[in-house]
Amino acid sequence: MSDVASALALIKRGADEILIEAELVEKLKSGRPLRVKAGFDPTAPDLHFGHTVLINKLRHFQELGHQVMFLIGDFTGMIGDPSGKNTTRPPLSREQIMENAKTYQDQVFKILDPQRTEICFNSEWMNGLGAAGMIRLASRSTVARMLERDDFAKRYTNEQPIAVHEFLYPLCQGYDSVAMKADVELGGTDQKFNLLMGRELQKHEGQAPQTVVMMPLLEGLDGVNKMSKSLGNYIGIAEPAREIFGKVMSISDQLMWRYYELLSFRPTSEIGGLRREVEEGRNPRDVKVMLAQELVARFHGLSAAEDALRDFEARFQRGAMPVEMPEVSVQVGSEGLPIFQVLKQAGLTGSTSEAIRVIGQGGVKINGERVEDKGLLLKAGETVVLQVGKRKFASVVLG
Repeated sequence: MSDVASALALIKRGADEILIEAELVEKLKSGRPLRVKAGFDPTAPDLHFGHTVLINKLRHFQELGHQVMFLIGDFTGMIGDPSGKNTTRPPLSREQIMENAKTYQDQVFKILDPQRTEICFNSEWMNGLGAAGMIRLASRSTVARMLERDDFAKRYTNEQPIAVHEFLYPLCQGYDSVAMKADVELGGTDQKFNLLMGRELQKHEGQAPQTVVMMPLLEGLDGVNKMSKSLGNYIGIAEPAREIFGKVMSISDQLMWRYYELLSFRPTSEIGGLRREVEEGRNPRDVKVMLAQELVARFHGLSAAEDALRDFEARFQRGAMPVEMPEVSVQVGSEGLPIFQVLKQAGLTGSTSEAIRVIGQGGVKINGERVEDKGLLLKAGETVVLQVGKRKFASVVLG
């Protein structure tokens, strides 16, 4: 396999679509380091594994010798990306954006090579554009073109409001590509309109249009919806090692292969070999352990991965409780407090209704004993260990 063919194979691994692939091949043939861009709006303080699908692909480009530009959208983050949204997103303050941006820089270098990564902030050029420049930028597109976007079209048809500033978002993202002279831009499949806008604006400015590499949206722990903090089906890269390990082990055997393809750095040939072993009778749990250890080691180190495995085996194979668990205090008053309210206040469930449902399913234990009485009153003056499901534990001081 030629160098270009092998490079293209790595770039295409897990990718959903490349526009235009023939253009990418010509860029690879040139032999020059390509300028590869991916943008992230710091709208929350931490990244999850869904975000790392793009960051992993950036690393692939680094391995091929190209220049990675990790763009923090401190300007566009104040607009709010409307992609896939059915309502206008509330803009964040400058202070919120910059606080979140600090954590992004710390987190991405657990994957990317700092020596081959350029951290950019789009306020550097967007602030200098000014009102006149923004008007010129807005003239590059039409309302009809914007309404070709599926999310905008649905909102317009359903008579849901679309704020004017939302139309500016794809234009600003496209202008980022002009300012950065990007050869390649990475994005999720929900970003197609924004990514192609970069190509159009580059053509307007006389630049060669960037190649667009679209990556799929990673399914969350439920295996159905995309990974999202709001849905609670995510794995945060800053979460404790044991939590990451346990969450990876909780995914279905089928979803495991999807995670291997998009999150693992093992060669495709090795993953294929593991898949054949499972088909021939190997326990898929053993293969899932390998994935969990790889991902924990990436963000917490090999020693933490080994500790997480030992802890997992102790808890789930021998039914032991974890050595370390959060300690929380809950005021139950002189009359006591129903256990479903204690679970909510201790942060072990998102609501009292969820607590009642989990108790009914037999998923709650107190000091290792299954709770069957949904109205069980807990009294003040003692400390109990509460467990929800297989992974959530807390030592609760009842006051």
